[in-house]
Amino acid sequence: MSDTQVTGWVGWGWFAGIVLLIAGIFDAIRGFIALLQPDSAYFVVNGNLFLLDVQGWGWWHLIIGVLLILVAIALFTGATWARVIAIILAAVSAISQLALLPAQPWWSLIVIILDIFVIYALTVHGKEMKAAREGD
Repeated sequence: MSDTQVTGWVGWGWFAGIVLLIAGIFDAIRGFIALLQPDSAYFVVNGNLFLLDVQGWGWWHLIIGVLLILVAIALFTGATWARVIAIILAAVSAISQLALLPAQPWWSLIVIILDIFVIYALTVHGKEMKAAREGD
C-alpha cells in the first residue's frame, strides 16, 4: 500500500492519460494517412518555404502515436515508468511545437498548453493514480 493519499486531484492524472490517448490516436491516424500518400509537400508561410517529406513525417507520427497510446494505457494502471515517459513525450511535443509556431500559431499554442497541463498533472498528482489503483 502506498503512503500517498488519494484526493479529488487524481482526476488530473486521468485527464493527462485521456489527453495522451486522444493525441496518440490522432497522431497514429495522421501518420497512417501520410504513409498512404507519400509525396513531398511544400508550404509557403509568410514568405518562408517549408519542404516536408510526407513519408518520413508519417512514420514519425505513427510511431509517436502508438507510443502515446501505450503510455496512456499504462498510465491508467498507475505505472511509474509511464508517468516518466509521458512527461518526456509531452515536453518533446511542446518543444517541437515551437518549430510549427510560424505555420500554425493557434494550433501550436493549444498543443503547448495541453502539454503543460499534462506535465503538471503527472508531476504534481501522478502518484495518486497509482495509489488509487492499489486501493481497488
